[in-house]
Formats: sequence, C-alpha cells, structure tokens
Amino acid sequence: MRALGPLLGGLVCAAVLATASAVVTPAAAGPLAVVEGEKLDIKANQLDIDIDKGTALLEGNVEAKLGELTVTCPKVEIRYDQAPRVRWVKGSGGVRARVKGIDATASSVAVDLAKREVTLSGGVRLARGKGWVEADKATIDLATKKLTLQDVKGSIPVEPPTR
Repeated sequence: MRALGPLLGGLVCAAVLATASAVVTPAAAGPLAVVEGEKLDIKANQLDIDIDKGTALLEGNVEAKLGELTVTCPKVEIRYDQAPRVRWVKGSGGVRARVKGIDATASSVAVDLAKREVTLSGGVRLARGKGWVEADKATIDLATKKLTLQDVKGSIPVEPPTR
C-alpha cells in the first residue's frame, strides 16, 4: 500500500509536465523532464490547452511513465494558475496504474494540490500477487501519506511460518 502514494504522485507529475510542455504530437512527446532522477515519458492522441481559462485536456490513450510507474487512462483534465502551476487534475474513463508489482484501478482519480489530496473513486482495486483490496473510494493525504479506504473488502494471503 505504501507504493500507492508515489504512484499517484507520478500521475500528478505527468499532468503537470504535460501542461507545461504545450507541444504534444498525436504519437508521443519524448522525455519531458527529469523528476527525482527519473525520466518522464508521456503519450496522448491529443492535447488541448485553453490559456485564458487555465485548463488543459489530454485525450485518447493517455499514458505516463516515470521509472517503474505507468499510469494509463482515456482522459486527463487539468486546471492551472500558470503553467506549470497545476491546481487540480482529474483522470477519468478508467484509470490504471502499475508500480513495483502493485496494480491499481479505479473509474477516476482526482488530485487537489491545494488540499494535497488524491481521491480514487468508482471500483477502486489494489492488487499485488494473490492479495487484493477493493473499496468504493480511496483518499490519500499527500502530506501525511495516509491512505483511507471506504467500504472495503479484500483478501490477503497468509503464509505459514518457516521453520
């Protein structure tokens, strides 16, 4: 579960850097930046930026890779004060993130940078190996790295002690 914070942090970084870039071809933008020693690569079919409204929209096969982290979804909406000062990010249409053997899925993810909070909603599932946890909603406090799940069920394998 500790890997979920960096996973969502990667989504935020991808959105911030995509907005700052302002040039995305239908195939892929090459390395956009170095974040904590890792290269961020992002792909999308289209990027639309409304400079006056302070919004950006990445659509179509959106994929962000940062080190071992991969985040995919059909659409990412971004609100910013001035590039790259992003205030809010929402990925929707089915979000999937993978890092270090953890696979996370949800209908949507919203990142409120002012509140320093990430919210996954709609069929949230975290899985690693044979273990899994499902919830209606998951909230991550970025400041404390605390993960709170609501309406939870799951299965965690218990290994017999070694002798």
